[in-house]
Amino acid sequence: MFYRPQDGHGLPHNPFAAIVAPRPIGWISTRDGAGRENLAPYSFFNAVAYTPPQVMFASTGAKPDREGTKDSAAIAAETGVFCVNIVEYAMREAMNATSAALPAGADEFAAVGIAREECRTIPCSRVAGAPAALECRVTQVVRLPGPANTVVFGEVTGIHLRDDCLVEGRFDVRCFQPLARLGYRDYTCVSEVFEMGRPGE
Repeated sequence: MFYRPQDGHGLPHNPFAAIVAPRPIGWISTRDGAGRENLAPYSFFNAVAYTPPQVMFASTGAKPDREGTKDSAAIAAETGVFCVNIVEYAMREAMNATSAALPAGADEFAAVGIAREECRTIPCSRVAGAPAALECRVTQVVRLPGPANTVVFGEVTGIHLRDDCLVEGRFDVRCFQPLARLGYRDYTCVSEVFEMGRPGE
């Protein structure tokens, strides 16, 4: 099968997200200028640079009460900060519950019953007990082609690592099974890890 996206695929569901998989999930927490908390998952998320450490998340839809975007991207652009909380398999139900389309200003931490802790380098909450959290300052907000595609880039200014995830000096994903997004309504988690050295190492 071959198709041009502009012509449509003719399938019951869009295969694009299923092709680019698995994708890490950035559970993005923000706090707006009025002090209201927000928490939502984004599977268009990744690390993009080492030095300084930088990440991105992309909002690809809009809400009726947000002009051309969703709450997380709008608040990050407004305040200049956001926090990426890493999702483990044990938190899958809570993460999924925060994907509900609540009204702007609603507090997903409270609505879902998720414990929070204050970040240290930015004015924002993070998910208490998450395997890791990346405190970020916005460096760029980029509008992409399409009606509601926004990418938020941030420099990581603080990193929280859960103590039980540190094994012999390494952050070990086998301690918590990172959750990842596949296509459609499918998810997976990391349950097998193997090492491969680069040529010449």
